[in-house]
Amino acid sequence: MAFHEIRFPANLSFGSVGGPERRTEVVTLANGFEERNTPWAHSRRRYEAGAGLRTLDDIETLIAFFEARGGRMHGFRWKDWSDYKSCPPSRHPSPLDQVIGRGDGVTTRFFLSKTYRSGEQTYTRPVTKPVLGTVHVAVARDPKVYEQEFTIDLATGEILFAVPPDIGVSVSAGFEFDVPVRFDTDRIMTSVASFQAGEVPDVPVVEVRG
Repeated sequence: MAFHEIRFPANLSFGSVGGPERRTEVVTLANGFEERNTPWAHSRRRYEAGAGLRTLDDIETLIAFFEARGGRMHGFRWKDWSDYKSCPPSRHPSPLDQVIGRGDGVTTRFFLSKTYRSGEQTYTRPVTKPVLGTVHVAVARDPKVYEQEFTIDLATGEILFAVPPDIGVSVSAGFEFDVPVRFDTDRIMTSVASFQAGEVPDVPVVEVRG
Protein backbone atom coordinates (compact mmCIF):
# COMPACT_ATOMS: atom_id res chain seq x y z
CA MET A 1 0.00 0.00 0.00
CA ALA A 2 1.30 3.45 -0.94
CA PHE A 3 0.61 6.60 1.03
CA HIS A 4 -0.54 9.67 -0.88
CA GLU A 5 0.64 12.89 0.77
CA ILE A 6 -2.66 14.63 0.13
CA ARG A 7 -5.24 15.78 2.65
CA PHE A 8 -8.89 14.78 2.49
CA PRO A 9 -10.74 18.08 1.80
CA ALA A 10 -10.81 19.83 5.16
CA ASN A 11 -14.21 21.39 4.51
CA LEU A 12 -15.63 17.86 4.19
CA SER A 13 -13.92 16.47 7.29
CA PHE A 14 -15.34 19.37 9.30
CA GLY A 15 -18.47 18.06 10.97
CA SER A 16 -17.38 14.43 10.79
CA VAL A 17 -17.48 12.23 13.88
CA GLY A 18 -14.73 10.03 15.28
CA GLY A 19 -11.85 9.77 17.68
CA PRO A 20 -9.38 7.41 19.38
CA GLU A 21 -9.99 3.69 19.79
CA ARG A 22 -8.24 1.37 22.24
CA ARG A 23 -8.17 -2.42 22.36
CA THR A 24 -8.37 -3.87 25.86
CA GLU A 25 -8.62 -7.58 26.63
CA VAL A 26 -10.65 -8.17 29.81
CA VAL A 27 -10.64 -11.53 31.58
CA THR A 28 -13.00 -12.05 34.52
CA LEU A 29 -11.54 -14.49 37.03
CA ALA A 30 -13.51 -17.05 39.04
CA ASN A 31 -13.42 -14.78 42.10
CA GLY A 32 -14.97 -11.90 40.15
CA PHE A 33 -11.78 -9.88 39.85
CA GLU A 34 -10.57 -8.77 36.41
CA GLU A 35 -7.30 -8.88 34.55
CA ARG A 36 -6.93 -6.28 31.82
CA ASN A 37 -4.26 -6.16 29.14
CA THR A 38 -3.79 -4.42 25.83
CA PRO A 39 -1.79 -5.49 22.76
CA TRP A 40 -1.75 -1.88 21.54
CA ALA A 41 0.87 0.61 22.69
CA HIS A 42 -0.92 3.39 20.81
CA SER A 43 -4.55 4.24 20.18
CA ARG A 44 -6.02 4.09 16.68
CA ARG A 45 -8.45 6.67 15.37
CA ARG A 46 -11.61 6.08 13.38
CA TYR A 47 -13.83 8.62 11.65
CA GLU A 48 -17.04 8.79 9.67
CA ALA A 49 -16.32 10.93 6.61
CA GLY A 50 -19.91 10.92 5.36
CA ALA A 51 -21.06 13.01 8.31
CA GLY A 52 -19.32 16.09 6.91
CA LEU A 53 -21.10 16.02 3.53
CA ARG A 54 -23.71 18.71 2.92
CA THR A 55 -24.33 19.06 -0.84
CA LEU A 56 -24.28 16.99 -4.02
CA ASP A 57 -21.06 18.78 -4.97
CA ASP A 58 -19.57 17.38 -1.74
CA ILE A 59 -20.50 13.87 -2.84
CA GLU A 60 -18.86 14.42 -6.21
CA THR A 61 -15.68 15.61 -4.47
CA LEU A 62 -15.76 12.59 -2.14
CA ILE A 63 -16.17 10.11 -4.99
CA ALA A 64 -13.29 11.68 -6.93
CA PHE A 65 -11.06 11.46 -3.86
CA PHE A 66 -12.17 7.87 -3.17
CA GLU A 67 -11.47 6.76 -6.75
CA ALA A 68 -8.05 8.44 -6.78
CA ARG A 69 -7.09 6.53 -3.63
CA GLY A 70 -8.34 3.22 -5.04
CA GLY A 71 -10.76 2.69 -2.17
CA ARG A 72 -8.86 1.09 0.72
CA MET A 73 -5.67 0.75 -1.34
CA HIS A 74 -3.84 3.99 -0.60
CA GLY A 75 -3.58 6.09 2.55
CA PHE A 76 -4.01 9.84 2.83
CA ARG A 77 -3.99 12.70 5.32
CA TRP A 78 -6.99 13.57 7.47
CA LYS A 79 -7.56 16.71 9.53
CA ASP A 80 -9.10 15.82 12.89
CA TRP A 81 -10.74 19.11 13.79
CA SER A 82 -10.98 18.11 17.44
CA ASP A 83 -7.24 17.38 17.78
CA TYR A 84 -4.83 18.83 15.21
CA LYS A 85 -2.50 21.08 17.23
CA SER A 86 0.35 20.62 19.69
CA CYS A 87 -1.47 23.09 21.96
CA PRO A 88 -5.09 23.69 23.04
CA PRO A 89 -7.42 24.46 20.09
CA SER A 90 -7.83 28.10 21.13
CA ARG A 91 -4.08 28.80 20.89
CA HIS A 92 -1.50 28.99 18.13
CA PRO A 93 1.39 26.48 18.14
CA SER A 94 4.49 27.63 20.00
CA PRO A 95 8.02 26.14 19.85
CA LEU A 96 7.67 25.39 23.57
CA ASP A 97 4.46 23.33 23.34
CA GLN A 98 5.87 19.79 23.43
CA VAL A 99 9.20 18.50 24.75
CA ILE A 100 10.27 15.89 22.18
CA GLY A 101 13.65 14.97 23.57
CA ARG A 102 16.91 16.02 25.21
CA GLY A 103 20.24 16.69 23.62
CA ASP A 104 23.25 14.42 24.08
CA GLY A 105 25.75 16.41 22.03
CA VAL A 106 25.62 13.81 19.23
CA THR A 107 22.04 13.17 18.13
CA THR A 108 20.71 15.41 15.38
CA ARG A 109 17.45 13.54 14.62
CA PHE A 110 14.33 13.90 16.76
CA PHE A 111 10.73 12.90 16.12
CA LEU A 112 7.62 14.95 16.75
CA SER A 113 5.19 13.75 19.41
CA LYS A 114 2.29 15.02 21.48
CA THR A 115 1.86 14.17 25.17
CA TYR A 116 -1.60 13.89 26.72
CA ARG A 117 -1.87 14.37 30.50
CA SER A 118 -4.60 13.54 33.00
CA GLY A 119 -3.70 13.50 36.68
CA GLU A 120 -0.35 11.76 37.11
CA GLN A 121 -0.73 9.67 33.95
CA THR A 122 0.57 10.59 30.49
CA TYR A 123 0.41 9.15 27.00
CA THR A 124 2.86 10.19 24.27
CA ARG A 125 1.53 9.96 20.73
CA PRO A 126 3.91 9.87 17.75
CA VAL A 127 3.16 12.59 15.20
CA THR A 128 4.17 11.54 11.69
CA LYS A 129 2.25 13.96 9.47
CA PRO A 130 3.04 17.57 10.42
CA VAL A 131 1.57 20.33 8.28
CA LEU A 132 3.84 22.43 6.09
CA GLY A 133 4.60 25.88 7.49
CA THR A 134 3.32 25.17 11.02
CA VAL A 135 6.34 23.53 12.68
CA HIS A 136 8.27 25.63 15.22
CA VAL A 137 11.28 24.23 17.08
CA ALA A 138 13.33 25.38 20.08
CA VAL A 139 16.46 24.10 21.81
CA ALA A 140 16.88 25.12 25.46
CA ARG A 141 13.83 27.39 24.88
CA ASP A 142 15.69 29.22 22.09
CA PRO A 143 13.64 29.20 18.84
CA LYS A 144 15.47 27.83 15.80
CA VAL A 145 15.28 28.97 12.18
CA TYR A 146 13.70 26.57 9.69
CA GLU A 147 15.95 25.49 6.80
CA GLN A 148 18.95 27.17 8.45
CA GLU A 149 19.17 25.42 11.82
CA PHE A 150 16.75 22.54 11.25
CA THR A 151 14.66 20.81 8.60
CA ILE A 152 11.53 18.68 8.90
CA ASP A 153 10.43 15.59 6.99
CA LEU A 154 6.71 16.16 6.45
CA ALA A 155 6.16 12.47 5.62
CA THR A 156 7.61 11.09 8.87
CA GLY A 157 7.68 13.91 11.45
CA GLU A 158 11.47 13.70 11.73
CA ILE A 159 13.40 16.86 12.66
CA LEU A 160 17.03 17.11 11.58
CA PHE A 161 19.30 19.69 13.21
CA ALA A 162 22.32 21.15 11.47
CA VAL A 163 24.16 21.05 14.82
CA PRO A 164 23.39 18.48 17.55
CA PRO A 165 21.79 20.00 20.68
CA ASP A 166 24.08 20.17 23.71
CA ILE A 167 24.01 17.54 26.44
CA GLY A 168 20.94 17.76 28.67
CA VAL A 169 19.14 20.65 26.94
CA SER A 170 15.46 20.28 26.09
CA VAL A 171 14.30 20.00 22.49
CA SER A 172 10.73 21.22 22.02
CA ALA A 173 8.33 21.86 19.18
CA GLY A 174 4.93 23.26 18.28
CA PHE A 175 2.97 22.26 15.17
CA GLU A 176 -0.25 21.38 13.45
CA PHE A 177 -0.63 17.82 12.20
CA ASP A 178 -2.79 15.44 10.20
CA VAL A 179 -3.70 11.81 10.88
CA PRO A 180 -2.53 9.14 8.39
CA VAL A 181 -5.66 7.22 7.38
CA ARG A 182 -7.29 5.12 4.67
CA PHE A 183 -10.86 4.41 3.69
CA ASP A 184 -12.23 1.40 5.58
CA THR A 185 -14.56 0.40 2.76
CA ASP A 186 -14.22 -0.43 -0.92
CA ARG A 187 -17.60 0.95 -1.91
CA ILE A 188 -19.64 4.11 -1.42
CA MET A 189 -23.42 3.87 -1.69
CA THR A 190 -25.14 7.16 -2.54
CA SER A 191 -28.74 8.12 -3.22
CA VAL A 192 -29.57 11.54 -4.53
CA ALA A 193 -33.11 11.50 -3.18
CA SER A 194 -32.15 10.33 0.30
CA PHE A 195 -29.17 12.66 0.49
CA GLN A 196 -31.32 15.69 -0.28
CA ALA A 197 -33.67 14.49 2.43
CA GLY A 198 -30.89 14.72 4.99
CA GLU A 199 -29.22 11.29 4.82
CA VAL A 200 -25.52 10.85 4.12
CA PRO A 201 -23.48 7.92 2.79
CA ASP A 202 -21.57 5.67 5.18
CA VAL A 203 -17.85 6.41 4.60
CA PRO A 204 -15.66 4.96 7.39
CA VAL A 205 -12.03 6.07 7.68
CA VAL A 206 -9.40 4.41 9.88
CA GLU A 207 -5.90 5.41 10.98
CA VAL A 208 -2.97 3.53 9.46
CA ARG A 209 0.42 2.76 11.00
CA GLY A 210 3.76 2.11 9.45
